[in-house]
Amino acid sequence: MPGRIDQNRPFLPVNIAILTVSDTRDASQDRSGDTLADLVTSAGHRVAARKIVRDEQEIIVAQLRAWIADPEIDVVISTGGTGVTGRDVTPEAFHSVYDKEIAGFGELFRWQSYDKIGTSTIQSRATAGVAGGTYLFALPGSPSACRDAWEGILIHQLDNRFRPCNFVELMPRLQEHLK
Repeated sequence: MPGRIDQNRPFLPVNIAILTVSDTRDASQDRSGDTLADLVTSAGHRVAARKIVRDEQEIIVAQLRAWIADPEIDVVISTGGTGVTGRDVTPEAFHSVYDKEIAGFGELFRWQSYDKIGTSTIQSRATAGVAGGTYLFALPGSPSACRDAWEGILIHQLDNRFRPCNFVELMPRLQEHLK
C-alpha cells in the first residue's frame, strides 16, 4: 500500500462514536458494532459513544446532529442501512447533514470490496463527509465490510503519523471558514 507511518510524528488518539443502524439488532447481536469497537480500541483510539438506532432517516439525522454538536466526538462511524432496499436510508441521512462530502471514500471502499465480492460491491452506498468539524463515515452492515473499511482506509486516515497526509492533521482546519 502506498503511504507510510512516520514514527517521528506522535500518535494522536481520536474520539469515535459508533452508530449501528438496524431495525432488528440489539446490543447482544451487534457484531458489526462490536467489530468496529474492537478495531477502534486496538488502534489506540477511544470509543466515545455507541448506539443502535432504527433505520429511519429522522432518527439517524437526530443522532448524527447530537454527536456533531458534541465537542468530545471527532468521528462518527456507522454500520448498516447503506444498501438499496426501501428501508436503507443511512446515506440519505448522512448527506442531509454534510457540510462537505468526501466522495473518494465510497469510491475507494467499493474498489477495495470488488476484490472480495465482485460486482456485488455496487450495491453498497458507503459514504463519508464532514459536518460541524466532525468526520462521518457510513459503512455497510456486515462485520467483514466494517473490517475492510477500517483496515483498508480508516486506520490510515485516522492516524496522524500516516504520510503523505491524513484526516487527523486536518481536524484543526475543518471549521476555518467560520473564523
